[in-house]
Amino acid sequence: MKILHVGPTLPDADQRAGDIVVRGPAIQGDIFQAVEQGATAIGIIDGGFEYTAPVWHKEILYALSAGVAVLGAASMGALRAAECHQFGMLGVGKIFQEYVNGSRVDDSDVAQIHGPADLGWVPLSEPLVNVSATLDALVDKQFVSTDEAGRLNAVAQAIFFKDRTWRSIIELAGFIEEERKPAITIALRTCHINRKRADAIELLTVMSRLADRRSTTKLDWQFQRTTLWNEMVKQHSEVKSSGKLS
Repeated sequence: MKILHVGPTLPDADQRAGDIVVRGPAIQGDIFQAVEQGATAIGIIDGGFEYTAPVWHKEILYALSAGVAVLGAASMGALRAAECHQFGMLGVGKIFQEYVNGSRVDDSDVAQIHGPADLGWVPLSEPLVNVSATLDALVDKQFVSTDEAGRLNAVAQAIFFKDRTWRSIIELAGFIEEERKPAITIALRTCHINRKRADAIELLTVMSRLADRRSTTKLDWQFQRTTLWNEMVKQHSEVKSSGKLS
């Protein structure tokens, strides 16, 4: 069984997933649960981080130690893959590469606010990784200069991720002449690059090609069951038992 945790980055994942089980953004305990349910591969794209405990590195290591392939891309998955790739987690896509090579370091670069699942995860802000990719496209098409793109990217970077929209970026770009702003706004929409979505689709492609079985290759490290880990397992078991009784 292959399991993919995704939400706003790829709202149409259900139509693309084939036999891969699609679940919502991952939070702490979800990867552990997937391993216990028999997962052979786990893909992480989106994850909760503000109002819930995020995916714990320890449970990723647990999955890897059990022979489960763990892949990450685009958003929370790219962050965790950059942090855990030395232990065997597979990172996919350009965003992962930027984090792992150090050209991108801020977690909030992939953060985005959005509507609920019932409304199709409608985006309400623009993640910086998409802003940067779109500005590169505008430079290629000569809508803006390399210097202007760099300054626009700096403006976007300075905006709190919840408030970052194309409108807020253009409004704060005082170095752009007012008469040029409408044309640049149109160009941004026309040339918009959704880097997160592209990386998510790439992960789904990679994941679909994996064999549906756990690896038996011996790792060069050993999973350590710490006190905090045992407490998490205990809490999970209690919740699971409670659910069976209800």
